[in-house]
Amino acid sequence: MRILHTEWSDGFGGQEKRVLTEAVGMKSRGHSVTIVCRKHAKLLPEALNRGIECKTLPLRSSYDIISMFKLFRYIKNEKFDVVNTHSGKDSWIGGIAAKFAGFPALVRTRHLNIPLRRNIFNFIHYLPQSFITCGENMRQNLIKNCGFPENKVLSIPTGVEERFFRVKRTPELKSAFNLPQHSVVISNVGVLRGVKGHEVTLRAVKAVVSEIPHAVFILAGDGPKKNSLIRLADELRITSHVRFTGYIEDVTTVFAISDISVLSSHSEGIPQSILQSMAAGVPVVATRVGGVPEIIINEQSGLLVPPSDHIALASSIIRLINNPTLQNSIISNAREFVLKEHSVEVMLDKTELLYSKLIRD
Repeated sequence: MRILHTEWSDGFGGQEKRVLTEAVGMKSRGHSVTIVCRKHAKLLPEALNRGIECKTLPLRSSYDIISMFKLFRYIKNEKFDVVNTHSGKDSWIGGIAAKFAGFPALVRTRHLNIPLRRNIFNFIHYLPQSFITCGENMRQNLIKNCGFPENKVLSIPTGVEERFFRVKRTPELKSAFNLPQHSVVISNVGVLRGVKGHEVTLRAVKAVVSEIPHAVFILAGDGPKKNSLIRLADELRITSHVRFTGYIEDVTTVFAISDISVLSSHSEGIPQSILQSMAAGVPVVATRVGGVPEIIINEQSGLLVPPSDHIALASSIIRLINNPTLQNSIISNAREFVLKEHSVEVMLDKTELLYSKLIRD
C-alpha cells in the first residue's frame, strides 16, 4: 500500500510519536509511507532520521487553500491508496484534498478524548470512511455523544515499542539527573500543558516528602506551562525535591531510575507514558479519567485516584512505595497486560487490516 499521513502539530508528544511509530512499522512491513507536516515540526527530523519520506506544507489553517491545492496535486500524482489525517487543521486540508483527488481511502485518527461537532458546518467529519480512536472510551464518546456511526469508528490503541520492555533498573543513571543515589524517584512524563495537570503532582510533593524525605519528583517534558509550574514549585517551597528536565529524547532513561510513575491529567485518551511505564516495570498511580481505566485495573495493574485530588495522589504514592508486595504484583500484571494488548505489532496488525479492507471496499 501507498500510505500518506498528515500531521499539523509542531510538537512531539504522544500523538506525533504514534504517527512516527505507525509510519516506521508499516514501512518495515513493505508498505510505502510518507508524512506531510510543517517545516518547523519536531516530527520532521525524527521521521527523516528513521528513513521516512516527508513533504512539508504550511498547513496554516483549516482553510489554507494553497496547502490544500498542493496536497491535492501531491496525492493525485503519487497515487496514494490511504490518506490518514490526525490533527484538526490537517484533517480539513487533508480530508478535502483526498476527496478531490478521488481515489484514496480516507481515515481520521482521533487522539484526544474531546467531543467533535458533527454537523453541516463541520462537514469534514462526514468525509472519512473510518475513524480510529486510541481507546474504547474515546470510541464510545464519538458514537454516543457526537453522533458518529458505530460501524465507522474503530478503537486501535497505541502500541508500546519493544525497547520499553527491555528497560532495566539503573540507579547509577541518577547522577545524570543530579539526584542522590539513595533518592526515591517519582516521575511524571509528558508535555507540560494544562490538561496534563502537573500542578496536581506538585501539590502532592509536600505530603509525600513528609513521609519519605528522600523522595524526588521528576517532571520530564517541555511545554507551554513550564514557567508557571516552576513558579508554583517555588511558591510551594518544594524546589529541592523537584527536577524539571525539559524534553528528553529517550525517556527509557527516566523509567530506568523511577520507583513510581504518576499521571495527574484532567483528561486523557490512552496515555502513552503510562503504557510505557507499565512495560518498563514501573508501578503507576494515575487519575481516573478518559481511557485510563481501560489500561489500569485499580489495585491490580496500578492505582487510580480522582482527578485534581493531590491528597489522594500523595496517599497512593506513599502507600505504593511502602508496600513492595503490592508493587511487585502491579508490575507483573501491568507488563503482562501491555505485552498482550498494547504492543506495536498488535497496533500495526489492526491498522493494516483496516487499510486493506477500506481499499478493497
